[in-house]
Amino acid sequence: MKKITFVQITLLISFLFFGCSTNKKNVSQNEVTFIQHKTEKRVDVLVDNKPFTSFLYTDTIPDLTKPVLYPVISAGGSTVTRGFPLELRPGERTDHPHHIGMWFTYGDVNHIDFWGNSSAIPPEQKDRMGWIRNTKIEKVTSGQDSGSMTVSMDWLDASGHAVLKENTRFVFQAGADYRTIDRITTLTAQEDTVIFYDTKEGMMGIRVNRALELPSDKPVVLSDEHGNKTEVAKLDNTGVTGNYLNSEGVTGYDVWGKRAKWVALSGKINNENISVIIFDHPDNVGYPSYWHARGYGLFAINPLGQKTFSNGKEELNFTLNPGQSVTFKYRVLIKSGHPDTEEINKEFDLFSKE
Repeated sequence: MKKITFVQITLLISFLFFGCSTNKKNVSQNEVTFIQHKTEKRVDVLVDNKPFTSFLYTDTIPDLTKPVLYPVISAGGSTVTRGFPLELRPGERTDHPHHIGMWFTYGDVNHIDFWGNSSAIPPEQKDRMGWIRNTKIEKVTSGQDSGSMTVSMDWLDASGHAVLKENTRFVFQAGADYRTIDRITTLTAQEDTVIFYDTKEGMMGIRVNRALELPSDKPVVLSDEHGNKTEVAKLDNTGVTGNYLNSEGVTGYDVWGKRAKWVALSGKINNENISVIIFDHPDNVGYPSYWHARGYGLFAINPLGQKTFSNGKEELNFTLNPGQSVTFKYRVLIKSGHPDTEEINKEFDLFSKE
């Protein structure tokens, strides 16, 4: 498979930001609209003709082994997602090339790894990796303050056999100082029994901008805008402002492996205070969920990795029989500013009743 070049990525990003500027129609404030690019296998999501995010489902980028939302942009215009490996930015970490934008996968489905697959996996290990491929954009609906998109996907093993069918409805909402993404995903087992073995590698995640990482003094490999990598013994934490808070009052690195109804990651990107908040839903398996939230920028909710997070005190190994389905419902709120616990709990209560 041909690896996409930096020039191609630059053109893709440029088109995302500027390609929709011609032939604009007049829209109302907070109007959510969509532009489908069938050849490029991309759907742009716009708010008042400005980029919010894009649904990328191309199969021509080796690291893109599942559809993702990328980039994700705040109401104030700040990009909250990391660029690597699609867009190279100076000073960013170059670890985990499978962490792209915002995604939904799992690391051990019948011992197939859908989470960790990327171009970094050696050929001799590809037989245990999985791919998620979009099969159809079912429906897009634009609207005032809110728009939705429904898609279908296949979870494929290395031989191309569909282990799971996925139906996902995205709801994109917009206001003067916020954006939200609801993801309602239904997974249906096909002819085989499907077991989601307990692992920390899951399930809905977002890899955030360097500015939203937690300050760290550990060695790391960073890249410049040309992809040149440099080993750094101690990180420069200038502009790194992130901190976690969960619904139980736990902060910082300690939110990892704890159960919570929601987790907020707050910091500052350039001059904009930003909070990215992920909400669990009471109807979900494993509620309140465990969280795979790391200081280096991985922010994920994982309801199925209970054995790992509980040090063996709990074990789930969630199972679907052939034809059986399960639905997961999550909300991601990107808020300009730093809402307090009371404000976040009010948002959670609204979401939990939907």
